[in-house]
Amino acid sequence: MLNKTIAFIGPGAMAEAMIGGLIRQKLAEPPHLLVSGPRSQRVELLKEKYGVQPFTDNSAAASLADVVVLSVKPQRLTGVMKALKGIKPEALVLSIIAGAGIKKLSGGLKHSAIVRSMPNTPAQIGEGITVWTMSPAVTLEQQEVARAILGALGDEVFVEDEHYLDMATALSGTGPAYVFMFMEAMIDAGVHMGFPRRIAEQLVVQTLRGSVDFYKSNEMHVSALRNQVTSPGGTSAEALYYLEKAGFRTAISRAVWAAYQRSVELGKEQPVHIPDPHAGEKGE
Repeated sequence: MLNKTIAFIGPGAMAEAMIGGLIRQKLAEPPHLLVSGPRSQRVELLKEKYGVQPFTDNSAAASLADVVVLSVKPQRLTGVMKALKGIKPEALVLSIIAGAGIKKLSGGLKHSAIVRSMPNTPAQIGEGITVWTMSPAVTLEQQEVARAILGALGDEVFVEDEHYLDMATALSGTGPAYVFMFMEAMIDAGVHMGFPRRIAEQLVVQTLRGSVDFYKSNEMHVSALRNQVTSPGGTSAEALYYLEKAGFRTAISRAVWAAYQRSVELGKEQPVHIPDPHAGEKGE
């Protein structure tokens, strides 16, 4: 038990995932979890579901908290920070907002103890991974509190260099979207061949789950595992030839880079051009 009052500013899906994880792992009791947002219907729903305290006044919720979790949309952050008053000087501010740097958060809130983090959507079932860093003002106790809160979402990785947060946003934060699109394409291909959709979905889901588990049970590099299932002149070799011809690797790399650039833009609130090292490659 953390014995901390935690206020969530922004009652979205990720805030709900953190609330559920904290309660499930017995790190916090519902009365010590405060959730604030502009829509009373949403915060009342979370009260009914988890027993948390609902607020529609962000400053009122923040003034009672030992930890203030910022979980609003990036586009709303500036306005929320301007209106957010009453954070205790000794409180920890933990942000899960894409692109929002420590300098921006600290300046906008006039507060020095900041943890910046980037979770991903599997956190909603406790299977996420979160990359995080912190400002120099964060104490050892606050660091352990942050680690426990983020650990309620799944795995967590601390990094010293804040630049890794924008990279994590593009790779692991946005990563589930790439995986879901890949799954959707495979399922549609199965249906196109003639499988009923439910069977195509079952085959694709278990193939991905089994492939990941098989990788984790081995010490082999992913390329070695790929070679292991690619017989000369076989079906895998034929399929991989077409993927390479279509620029599959380059498309993935360019997509991740585009997400990285967008993350940086969100932090600066203006267009930013970061030269793509893969631009102009064959197969683009």
